[in-house]
Amino acid sequence: MTIDELKKLPKIELHCHLDGSLSREFIGTRLGRAVSVRELSVEEDCRSLAEYLEKFALPCSCLKDEDGLEGAGYDVLRTMSRENVCYAEIRFAPLLSVTEEMGTGQVISALLKGLEKGKKDFGVEYNVITCAMRHHSEEENYQMIRTAREFLGKGVCAADLAGAEAVYPMSDFMSLFKRVKELGMPFTLHAGECGNAQNIEDSVLAGAGRIGHGIAMRGKPDIQKLVRKAGVGIEMCPISNLQTKAVPGTEAYPLREFLDAGLMVTINTDNRTVSRTSLTKELDFIQRTYGITDEEILHMMKNAAKTAFVDEEMKKRLLEKLDRR
Repeated sequence: MTIDELKKLPKIELHCHLDGSLSREFIGTRLGRAVSVRELSVEEDCRSLAEYLEKFALPCSCLKDEDGLEGAGYDVLRTMSRENVCYAEIRFAPLLSVTEEMGTGQVISALLKGLEKGKKDFGVEYNVITCAMRHHSEEENYQMIRTAREFLGKGVCAADLAGAEAVYPMSDFMSLFKRVKELGMPFTLHAGECGNAQNIEDSVLAGAGRIGHGIAMRGKPDIQKLVRKAGVGIEMCPISNLQTKAVPGTEAYPLREFLDAGLMVTINTDNRTVSRTSLTKELDFIQRTYGITDEEILHMMKNAAKTAFVDEEMKKRLLEKLDRR
């Protein structure tokens, strides 16, 4: 497909972080000053995940009150609408926005208010994934997810686990997600982004519906078979993973391997602003770099519809939209 055809294609985004995807205009307005691209986005020669994460300080500072959260929800859907994203699951960590004046419930409500306004103005369907953070205690994370559970089906669709995977392996969180499963809260988990395939296996055993990144199972057919048999979706974010050096280079990125293994692969942006990317750019990149065909692009979009945290009626609507493209 040409760039124009990719842009017009109805698209589904399942792995997009709110703080890493806020527009420069929005952040500049919130800060009351001009903000440069360099302050928010990595360069082509980004050296590590640590360098990548330095770009989150400014956007996170804009999410500390209800106006900021509401405006952020509106802003991210406006950005997505410009490239015909029809459904998005937007993830954020509520505990990073909690203050003495604003509790977890208020944080989630404020974001949902902005997203709902964005949906009405731009026509992008959405849900929110609330991220537990690896550096927070089990009880802090559980209480956040328990509050988020009150919004399930009312704008929130799932939980997640994000943060420093190399320092805090999935084995440390099996108890937490056993409790989350008992709450009836679906979840996806960041796993295998930093080279530890055991985290992927543990995530599947914990009951994850999807895996964020999952690239550490490259060359590991046994784990790939486990993931495939469980019907677990894989949220791949090619440009971000290459920037953070999760893989040493384009030839090591396992997109083709995972597709050929029959995994439920989806393509996502991870952090639109930090990575200077969009779904259109990601799809164009994988076409040019990995020889991904038009049929495979459509197949991955249908995977996204099938593994989205929505009911069967919504899945059917998304699949019909892709068939009508």
